[in-house]
Parts: sequence; C-alpha cells; structure tokens
Amino acid sequence: MAVLLETSIGDLVIDLKVDHAPKACENFLKLCKMKYYNNCLVYSVQKDFILQTGDPTNTGKGGASVFARLPAVARKYFEDEITPKLRHDVKGVVGMANDRPDENGSRFYITLRPRVEHLDGKHTIFGTVAEGSEILDKINDVMVDEHDAPFENIRIWHTEILDDPFPDPDGLARLIPPKSPNVIKDEDFKRIEDEQDEAELQERMAKTMAKSQATTLELLHDLPDADIAPPDSDLFIYKLNPITQDGDLELIFSRFGPIKSCEIVRDWKTGDSLQYAFITFENARDCENAYFKMHDCVIDDRRIGVNFSQSVAKMWNKWRTGSRMTREDLQGAEDKGKGRGKGKGGQRKGKSQNKAEDDRSTSGPESVVHERRGEASRHIRGLHRSRSRENGSATASADSHRAQRGREVCLGRARSRSKSKCRQRRR
Repeated sequence: MAVLLETSIGDLVIDLKVDHAPKACENFLKLCKMKYYNNCLVYSVQKDFILQTGDPTNTGKGGASVFARLPAVARKYFEDEITPKLRHDVKGVVGMANDRPDENGSRFYITLRPRVEHLDGKHTIFGTVAEGSEILDKINDVMVDEHDAPFENIRIWHTEILDDPFPDPDGLARLIPPKSPNVIKDEDFKRIEDEQDEAELQERMAKTMAKSQATTLELLHDLPDADIAPPDSDLFIYKLNPITQDGDLELIFSRFGPIKSCEIVRDWKTGDSLQYAFITFENARDCENAYFKMHDCVIDDRRIGVNFSQSVAKMWNKWRTGSRMTREDLQGAEDKGKGRGKGKGGQRKGKSQNKAEDDRSTSGPESVVHERRGEASRHIRGLHRSRSRENGSATASADSHRAQRGREVCLGRARSRSKSKCRQRRR
C-alpha cells in the first residue's frame, strides 16, 4: 500500500503502515482520492527536524479528516493510533500533525533526520518515505523566514494512489472530483545572477559602504576627493635600521629606475628615524620591480619589508593647509591604487573614512603614532590659544569692573561733600 506525491521539486513515494494505523491510513488514502492535498503548500520546514503540509488553508491551523465530510460519521477528527512498534528512527517517517491528543485531521509531517526520539509516543505514525530521500534533502536545504515558512513555494501538485486496501465508505463517491484540479505553478525562485560566496558579498558591501562614507566626507569638505587613493608608484619601506640614511636608501633603490623622492620618516622633536620610509618612482613598472626584488632584503644588517604605500598624507596635508597641488598630485589622487602586495596593504578594505585613516600605511603603527603626535601638538597649541583668549577676556572684564567700581566710589564721595556743604550753610 503506497501513495505517490508529485511535488514542485520532485516525487515522493510513501509506504503506509495499514496494520499498525489503519484509521490514519484510510483517512490519508481517501483524502488523496478526493484530491484534497492537491496544491497544498509545505507551510513549515524546520531544518534537520520535520516538514509539515496537508493544510488546504496553508496556515498550519486548518484541515479536517475525511470523516468530517461523510454524513454517516460527521467527525472532524479521529483518535490517535500510537503503538510502541513504530518509532521515529529513520529519515522520512510520516506521522499525523495535531495540536492536541486525539485531534487528527489532514495535516501530516515528514521527518528530515534519522532519529527524532522525543516525538515517539506523541503522534500517530502511519508511513515512511520509500523513494525520494534526495527530495527530502532538497527541502531540508531551502531558505525559510522567521516562521519557518520557505521563501520558495513547495507544493503538492498531484497525489496518485498505487494501492488502496480499504473500500470506499458511503458518500465518498460524490466527493471525488471528475478530474484533478488545475496545478498552481508558482514563479520560479530566481537566484542572484553570478552568485558569489559570502566573503565576496561582504567585501562588495564593505566597498559600497566605504564609497558612500567617503562621498559624505567630501561633501562636508573633510576629504578633497571621494576617490582619492595613493598612486601606484609609491613604495612603503619598513623595519629599517635606525642608522640608515635617506641618501643610502635612495642609492640602493635607484637601480630599478628614476626616483622622484625618498624620505625616511623621523621624529618631529628629536629627529630620530622611525624606521620606515616612502619612496616615489617615476613610473609604476619600476615600483613593481623594486617591490618584487627588494622585499625581505637586508640593508644595514636589518631585514626590511617592502609594500605598496596606502598613505595619502602628503596630498591630504597640501589640501588641508591650502597649499598648491601639482599636476602629479592631482594625477595621483585620480589614480586608484591596486592594493597589491603581501602585507596588509593588499587587503585595503575601502577608501579612507576619516582624517586619521588617510595617513595609515600597511604596517604603520609608527606612522599612526607620528601622525597622532602631530595632532596632539596641534591640539595643545589650540588649547593654549583658546586659554589665552579666555584669559584676555577675563582680564578685560576685570578691568571694566574695577573702572566701574572706581566711578561709583568717586560719585559717592562727591555726594557726601555736597551734603556737608549744605549743612554748613544752614547753620
């Protein structure tokens, strides 16, 4: 005794346990003969647990047994047929879905994993899935919402009874339609074109967010250009020996091509080397050759690191201070860095989001410290100026108060003198 369920994603063959649950099997077979399940949705899919269907209202709260339609019985539900011989020990167990004991209607569930022991003894088991295990795997993998309803509609299109051992009860013939209802075909679930994995999607979202933030900063005049990026001809050299000089470093790297500038960043107060430098070449090809050949080389007994620069501090400082920017600076601001290299510079997440990030380079804790020291000094000078202005205003206020007090004292003395003269005249 078996029933074939034709669904929108594949066919399932259910073997019925007529010896252990005859009432449930008869109910299921007669509802299939009435085409009661046609176009019913799989309204709930709980991953690695169960799927539920069999409700013509597609809400999980409707449905009635076949006996509710028969005039001789007229009962909406029928009793449980629970037996210890049937357990939820394999994938594809079919049982009656009910909210309370002895309230079995038309809804049923199918298990999606081999063992669901906590359902044993609570629901009537009346069959197992004999064919279509791969279809159950597909249903188990669908995406669902917060109510466990699949985003992609899964419907029972048609039911076909392969073997029915139960005779039709009185009144059932008039309930059987002459032909099956028209199949409802939902719109195919459209997947994203060129679907990518989660990491790539996250990267694209991060780039879009960085672009929008950079545009906002440009509108607020906190950034000269939303597309500002370091030129491809700049190298960032780190882990230098403190004794290495600018001329020595320029001489070593000049064998790859003409160099515009070579600058070792030094402490603004002591002049000591911060052990990193920036080198600007005439063209990007020479810069690439220097990167591939000089990374991890030894200079002055110190193994250095080389990466493509991600700093736009020079262009930013020129724009911020109102200095005149050269054609090369504008060209560098328009060019977009390719973010190549082995270090963190090759993993640039987006455009600079604020002033502090514009001067951050690949492995630059020193550069960040240097920039923040400069910002701290500027902040302190600003505090001194504001305090001076506050002190000046306080001094002016005190002086005006003293003058006003002096005028009041003089006026009081003049009044006392005039009163004394009047008294003398009266005498």
